[in-house]
Amino acid sequence: MTEELELILFQIITAAGGSKSSYIGAIQEAKAGNIEAAKRLVKEGDEFQSQAHDPHAKLLTQEAQLATEGKNSADLVCLLLIHAEDQMMSCEVFKQMAEEFIDLYEKIGS
Repeated sequence: MTEELELILFQIITAAGGSKSSYIGAIQEAKAGNIEAAKRLVKEGDEFQSQAHDPHAKLLTQEAQLATEGKNSADLVCLLLIHAEDQMMSCEVFKQMAEEFIDLYEKIGS
């Protein structure tokens, strides 16, 4: 694995972790009745999530380019990449959960 690939993967992991933390914070704020704060945290999580998607798209582009050149893209696949993918998927699930909890707590509080 190249140093450049490692940096990209850590960018994804860091941004996805920030996203997940924001979504969890949104659920906690909604539970406490702070619906507006919860919605702000979802937006913050979305910004982190966007920061994870940009380098991820770069990796997908690199892999596609290697494939069109007939080269092996196996060098891109590693445990760190799998971890980065897992972090991105889990933050998407947390976003959906946060939005559902916010709606629920908003209805309960009404």
